[in-house]
Amino acid sequence: RRSDLRPVPREVAPLTEAAGRGRSVPPAERVRARLAERAGPELARAMPAGYQRMGRVLLVRLPERLRPYWADIGAAWQREIGVATVLTRVGPVHGEARRPDVEVIAGGATETEVVEHGVHWRFDAARIMFAAGNRTERVRAGRRVAPGERVLDLFAGIGYFSLPAARAHPTVRVRAIEQNPEAYRYLVENARINGVADRIATTLGDNRAVELPAGAFDRVFLGYLPSALPWVPIAVRAARPDGAELHIHTVADVRGGAETSLRDLAGRLGVARTDLEGRAQVRRVKPYGPGRDHLVIDLRTRTG
Repeated sequence: RRSDLRPVPREVAPLTEAAGRGRSVPPAERVRARLAERAGPELARAMPAGYQRMGRVLLVRLPERLRPYWADIGAAWQREIGVATVLTRVGPVHGEARRPDVEVIAGGATETEVVEHGVHWRFDAARIMFAAGNRTERVRAGRRVAPGERVLDLFAGIGYFSLPAARAHPTVRVRAIEQNPEAYRYLVENARINGVADRIATTLGDNRAVELPAGAFDRVFLGYLPSALPWVPIAVRAARPDGAELHIHTVADVRGGAETSLRDLAGRLGVARTDLEGRAQVRRVKPYGPGRDHLVIDLRTRTG
């Protein structure tokens, strides 16, 4: 689908005509200045400065009160950032498939490609989540995997963890499961693009219904939010009896959330909380809404 990746249009709305002046000024401020000329300073101040670039697509979050100016703002972002398409988030992420709720405010094509540390992820930014805040976890996935490991990715998506894991060493083998057909299509394509299709065995389906070999995997990724803790029993059954490492993602309160998550994990494992000492570590990935954090629990399963 390379033919779908069209160049950024050179002609944009009048709002961007003078936006190239003062390049030392952050791009959001340049967009805001042009919006002030059109809508007035009060409305311009309501435009958030944050954005996420995903290759040729930009994602912003605009308040509803600015809707009459969304097209102008989108065209200005096109010019300032050099992207083909601008999206704004209009609702929450939906369902287990984690589908974003966005609207195109400039451009059209939403398929894009992101490259991080040599790994290529192609996806449709209007249909599939790609969190910039998870970059460290994607990098870490490749660094943690040892030669010869068998890896299970229960929520593979487009290959967030499967791709860096498979690229870690030619002898690594990954079993990647994804139930969203759109994400699964990109998972297969991304394995091919990255030259690791022979190292990743992909399965389209719900991991709760997929037959997995017991005691077969050295490492299991459970990358699902708001919490992958309910899937821990599946991961433990699939883990090697002589010890494996699980990476369990969850969301918890900023205050006390790590301890609460560990107690929840202990309950699902049927062990005392003290049994996790020395073999479970909680790491903060990023903020996840007011008063909440995205956490990862790295658990070393007990041998025997």
